[in-house]
Amino acid sequence: MLDQNRHLHAINLFQHVHKESLMQEDTLEENPQTSSGGFLDLPLSPVIREAIETIGYETPSPIQAKAIPYLAEGRDLLGVAQTGTGKTAAFALPLLGRLDTTLHAPQILCLTPTRELAIQVAEAIETFGQKMKSLRVLPIYGGTEYGGQLRSLKKGVHVVVGTPGRVMDHIKRGTLKLEKLQALVLDEADEMLSMGFIDDVEWLLEHTPKEIQTALFSATMPPPIRKLSEKYLNDPAEVTIRLEAKTMPNIRQKYLKLRQAEKSQALKSLLEIEPYDAVLIFARTKVATGDIVERLLTQGYNAETLNGDMSQSLREKTVARLKSGKLDIIVATDVAARGLDVDRISHVVNYDAPFDVESYVHRIGRTGRAGRTGDAILFVCGRETRILSAVQHTLKIKCERYEFPSTEELNQRKQESLFETIDKSLEKDLSEYLEVLGEYSVKNPETEPLKIAAALAYLGADGKPFRIKEAPKFDNSGRNEERQRRPGGKHEADPNFETYRIEVGLSNGVQKGDLVGALANEAGLDPRNIGRIQLFQDFGLIDLPTGMPKEIFNSLKKIWVRGQKIGISRDQGRPTNRKNFKRKRPFSRSGKKSSQHRKGPSPE
Repeated sequence: MLDQNRHLHAINLFQHVHKESLMQEDTLEENPQTSSGGFLDLPLSPVIREAIETIGYETPSPIQAKAIPYLAEGRDLLGVAQTGTGKTAAFALPLLGRLDTTLHAPQILCLTPTRELAIQVAEAIETFGQKMKSLRVLPIYGGTEYGGQLRSLKKGVHVVVGTPGRVMDHIKRGTLKLEKLQALVLDEADEMLSMGFIDDVEWLLEHTPKEIQTALFSATMPPPIRKLSEKYLNDPAEVTIRLEAKTMPNIRQKYLKLRQAEKSQALKSLLEIEPYDAVLIFARTKVATGDIVERLLTQGYNAETLNGDMSQSLREKTVARLKSGKLDIIVATDVAARGLDVDRISHVVNYDAPFDVESYVHRIGRTGRAGRTGDAILFVCGRETRILSAVQHTLKIKCERYEFPSTEELNQRKQESLFETIDKSLEKDLSEYLEVLGEYSVKNPETEPLKIAAALAYLGADGKPFRIKEAPKFDNSGRNEERQRRPGGKHEADPNFETYRIEVGLSNGVQKGDLVGALANEAGLDPRNIGRIQLFQDFGLIDLPTGMPKEIFNSLKKIWVRGQKIGISRDQGRPTNRKNFKRKRPFSRSGKKSSQHRKGPSPE
């Protein structure tokens, strides 16, 4: 568990910085004994607290601090908060703590307006409940066949997250039974209204047990939603969180879309390219800060961690080294960086995207201080695109896509930087060095002075080549962002991919790397052509190129992973062409198996 004194110190830092970084209005209709401090102050079960520590949550967002006490005591709740404020954790953490996983029946039902949000919320709930024995969470949505959903429901699930139409269908079919339901959550109710689902939502409210706990969350409160809450919520507590950020014109905000496996190389490339003074890198957990620093040290950078495990004296020494210029790179967690006031921080890199908009504002507020300009760069992987959208919408800003310079531009920058370093060095007292090098020239008269200077520059660069042969390249085109889908299974953002369902999941001990290795080795697929993989307890979703040839699809059906057939099927629609599907060469020309047939990292 987190140390109580350290946590109280973090709370004080949070309260101090909060005023200058974010103007916030919290409106409460009633006020039970809540605290805006740490998660230790909130009424959560031990198994949920353990998960929170593992995830790296340290300080609750305002919606979490205000909503969790009400939901933990069984109250109905009406929450008004924008996307990106941490609503999922606000309802999932207290409701999961009351689940009985020995009872194989739906106990929590969460309605969302879109398939994408249903999948995201289901994954988040599984993460929050990772310490709960045998927890089963199922996302259900339209535009896909019923078979897989029916099999999962028959096995027994504890939490169902779905879109209104498909949830209605299952209730009418009798495949989703709500007799044991404890809580109903309506997430993004105003979106469901704007998408025309309000009648479906009201039908569902009519067909759920009357005595259950109900929570309704909405970014706005239009009259139909207010009317719905008055009709179906029982004496609800109201929590309204309004976030209005100060404008930060002196901070250039950019984002870089990439895969999880590309983060380390992207960070290295940024440090090589960006003309920084000092850099603050944010990671989500204490363990991650150590891992990142270890990699930076091996790459020759002088970096140190700043996390909650450090004593106050060690923290002060680290900050002092950063202020004096003896240290240029710090990798920190959110809480550890609260109150960090160092003018020379020129760059903030969000290596792990923050959980909510408020955390983002606190993070980037560490640069651009004392009238200086600063740069904030956000790494975005997979569905973290949602946080990027929330940041832009809430702060009313436009984050620019980060563009790596060309090879020619990089070499020109390096040359200018070297010339600038030489100019500054010529201003110093070089008498001793001139004397020593003069002696070298006397002993080696055939060696040109320019060659001696080049040798010294070579030593200063640790023997590395000066010119960059090729600029770093990352898929920053948006291909990895959360893909919107049209009916029929086609990706709206990338029509070259479609989703397939597999009948193995986390309960079978399957990892993403297992699937990539099996698809590469057994079916001869190039790992680069395997898209996003999402694993749930009893099944998984995997994105593959459209136009899969019949022979490859048949070979996929025969694949076994962890002692179980994967049972692959199209999640929705059918492919429309074959040209996008690439099969890896399974054999070399000599007839021997290719050396490429090995397990690769899981693409995210």
